[in-house]
Amino acid sequence: VNNTFFHSSVNLLHIFCLIDLIRLVGSGSTRCSGRVEIFHNNSWGTVCDDNWDLNDAQVVCRELNCGTALGAPPFAQFGAGTGQIWLDNVTCSGNENSLTECQHSGFGSNKCGHDHDAGAICSGVPIRLTGSGLTRCSGRVEVFYNNIWGTVCDNGWDVNDAQVVCRQLNCGTALQALPSAYFGAGTGQIWFSYMTCSGNENSLTECQHSGFGTNNCGHQQDAGVFCSGVVRLAGSGSTRCSGRVEVYHNNIWGTVCDNGWDVNDAQVVCRELNCGTALQAPRSAYFGAGTGQIWLDNMGCWYEGSLIECQHSGFGTNNCEHAQDAGVICSGEKHFRYSCYCWSAWSSLSYIKCFHSICSALLLFFLKCFIYL
Repeated sequence: VNNTFFHSSVNLLHIFCLIDLIRLVGSGSTRCSGRVEIFHNNSWGTVCDDNWDLNDAQVVCRELNCGTALGAPPFAQFGAGTGQIWLDNVTCSGNENSLTECQHSGFGSNKCGHDHDAGAICSGVPIRLTGSGLTRCSGRVEVFYNNIWGTVCDNGWDVNDAQVVCRQLNCGTALQALPSAYFGAGTGQIWFSYMTCSGNENSLTECQHSGFGTNNCGHQQDAGVFCSGVVRLAGSGSTRCSGRVEVYHNNIWGTVCDNGWDVNDAQVVCRELNCGTALQAPRSAYFGAGTGQIWLDNMGCWYEGSLIECQHSGFGTNNCEHAQDAGVICSGEKHFRYSCYCWSAWSSLSYIKCFHSICSALLLFFLKCFIYL
């Protein structure tokens, strides 16, 4: 029984890690440049270059944590792929979290040959949040440059700089720009100092700074950020772990329609906000009606790490009114800590997006299994 349980768990992890994957491959490719391929229906396939542009490439670069898009080369510049061509007529605004969130002609619907395979060239300067007390959207800011992770000095560090970090990591808006090694002191390189961002840049490297490695700082000055995340709870009578569900998309907060809204959807929200388990999934604007955009409708969640990873009808696609705004009531904050690492089969050093959401999903899965054993 234990062996069966173990192998089932490993298979579950494997399944989770292969959801909505994207990679850059081909002749002359690097970690942050190459032919764009996505994993769908258990196979890798390419993207046709019809209407392929820099906005589309920007989504790819962000999804891979590869900085900003420098080029969107068409005509199989990184060599022609083989097999499926999954996407065509991709139309992104540049703000989406995943290429599959962009408009397209449908999986496998195209009239292309592999001589039209699309590519992306990214700036290749990834960024991460780490340190003591971090969450997915708060922590010490670190930049990967010259094959080394390094910190950012807090000289001149403000909320405009933090806003760029939050946008780059798809973490909503900046709530605080934290100085003085708030999340603990890093080690090694300090890459940036005297950051001067307007807040509208797509990457921290686009902001003015003193130059890579040019500073007179110590790690007690490491800069941090606290971002809102892409989901928040608001409304009348709301608390940190209960309220009307709102999603940050295209630089605007909007609500979620209650069509099909259930406790499985609420569970994803509670997990994402570190608010324990879902107790209720109230409908009909229980926490008051929102205003403006209604971003999501017809949600279909299971063990996703974020609400926007669940199946839905498309951003802004609905026939709802705010009288149908969905809400959640969660059990409250959890205080356990855990860590999880996933490694891809095609690169021993390639970090996949399975991150902590997979750990959360597996932890919940394990707990449920043990309860029923």
